Amino acid sequence: MSPDLLLALVGYAFAATGTPGPNNMMVLASGANYGYLRTVPHMVGIWTGLATMLVAMGAGLGQAFEVFPPLQTGLKIASTAYLLYLAWKIATAAPPDGQSAGGRPMTVVQAALFQWVNPKAWAMALTVISAYLPAPSPENIGIAILTFTGAAMVSNSVWAVLGIQGARLLTTPARLRSFNRAMAGLLVLSLWPVVVA
Repeated sequence: MSPDLLLALVGYAFAATGTPGPNNMMVLASGANYGYLRTVPHMVGIWTGLATMLVAMGAGLGQAFEVFPPLQTGLKIASTAYLLYLAWKIATAAPPDGQSAGGRPMTVVQAALFQWVNPKAWAMALTVISAYLPAPSPENIGIAILTFTGAAMVSNSVWAVLGIQGARLLTTPARLRSFNRAMAGLLVLSLWPVVVA
């Protein structure tokens, strides 16, 4: 990979992983509700899921969308349904003291599997393979994985810390419920590009 292409890939990785989307909205909410350490498994799952998607795309999975277009429609429907379910889970999350049901952060496996129904993750992986790795060799896929993992580590950590800082204002169950509902609403809004595409 040329230095110019690597620099472009790094810029794209930070832009793609740092902007608001389903992962960052959920990490923000998790940081506010559970703190940084309990959000780490969620973040590790994001990084793992993105890495496996990049490997799969590099191995040719992206071509399946070109050969069989209904697959993309099915993915869009499944993604939308699952994100709406997650928005509901965030909106009804328990306060940290566990006064109501449903108060657990995402696990590594849940967050990794979520990437496979996350429209933004699919878009990122497809863009990397088509625009930055037109001839995806194992070495270049490895570079892309390291680049995206590093960018996501920084970006997700910033979003989690923003959630933790925001939690200082969430000192009552009513405020926390309002915050969680707002995060759920933002997660639903992040679906807009998927629905209209």
